[in-house]
Amino acid sequence: MTLNTFQRTAIAAIVLVGLAGGAAVLLTGRQPTSVTNSERPSSDPGTNPTPAAAAPHAANDVIPITAEQARAAGITVQPVGPGQLKTAAEFSGEIRFNEDRTTHVVPRFSGVAEAVNADLGQVVTRGQLLAVIASTALSEQRSELLTAQRRWETARVTFEREKTLWEGKISAQQDFLQAQAALQEADIAVRNAQQKLAAVGAPAASSGLNRFEIRAPFEGTVVEKHLSLGEAVKEDASIFTVSDLRSVWAEFAVAPKDLAALRVGQKVVVSSSAFDNRAEGRVAYVGALLGEQTRTARARVTLVNPSGAWRPGLFVTVAVLGEGQRLALTVSAAAVQTVGDKPVVFLAVAGGFKPVPVKLGRSDGQTVEVLEGLKAGDPVAVTRTFVLKSELGKEAAEHEH
Repeated sequence: MTLNTFQRTAIAAIVLVGLAGGAAVLLTGRQPTSVTNSERPSSDPGTNPTPAAAAPHAANDVIPITAEQARAAGITVQPVGPGQLKTAAEFSGEIRFNEDRTTHVVPRFSGVAEAVNADLGQVVTRGQLLAVIASTALSEQRSELLTAQRRWETARVTFEREKTLWEGKISAQQDFLQAQAALQEADIAVRNAQQKLAAVGAPAASSGLNRFEIRAPFEGTVVEKHLSLGEAVKEDASIFTVSDLRSVWAEFAVAPKDLAALRVGQKVVVSSSAFDNRAEGRVAYVGALLGEQTRTARARVTLVNPSGAWRPGLFVTVAVLGEGQRLALTVSAAAVQTVGDKPVVFLAVAGGFKPVPVKLGRSDGQTVEVLEGLKAGDPVAVTRTFVLKSELGKEAAEHEH
């Protein structure tokens, strides 16, 4: 079919319009997607957004605990305020016998044990019979006394006779004076023999000349015994040690740097890790010399020990109390816990407790000075605060997950 000029022109226009449309479609697919200002990266590195992360647990978050839960856990609250700080210096010591009430019993005569009446650990009263020693030395002394007494009796009779004769002018005055001198010498001999026996505590009269009774010098406990029946002993041998354990010494060593702060009469508190008992006393003695080996001075405290709990040989801690210091703001030492290597207390707030970092000062083990972090009247937990610290740790772990 033959096309006229009008038809050929219309077909050419249609083809051109199609080609132009296809080219526009191709160019549109190559162009980059436009971004908004909020999506376009900023040239300031400080404004670049970071991926969202879980917020770490804050130390000052409130621990949610109701009043009923706190009471059930044994948590009590007290307000912060001024307090008294007791300064104390602690020393290691040992319980020892009170040497003023301890004696080593010696027989005073060599001999043989005829009877042993006391046992180790026995409580004895003053004058109670401990043992009987048969001694030849004692027998000789008693014999000396008996001899002197007989001579004195003879001298007395002679003196009275000579006195009568002299007064009757029958005998010479010289005979009377000689009889008088003999009586005086006999009297001195008797007294000398009596004093010898009294010096060793041996009575002049006894059921046997050689029998020596050893008795307790005071009420106490037999803490050592070195005598058996039939055993031979010397006059200076320690056969018994008797100590009145109702009073003991707490001795402790004091370094030269601490001597200036220690004085006789200062109040102390003695305690032991072996039991919960505590005893109060006062410094009774501070040594004036330093030990050659330890280079320390010895000090002691006299303790009343009615129940016998403070046994010699027990290791103790002696806390020497100084003068109390008045502080503006204090808190109980039990209220302080360590969180992240820093001291905190738990402040009572609405809905629970809030951990508050604090700066602490001086302490005597029971009371702590507060320098920063609290003000007077703030209510803080003072008992079983470890429960709150545990809850704080649980919440931190939950935030990490």
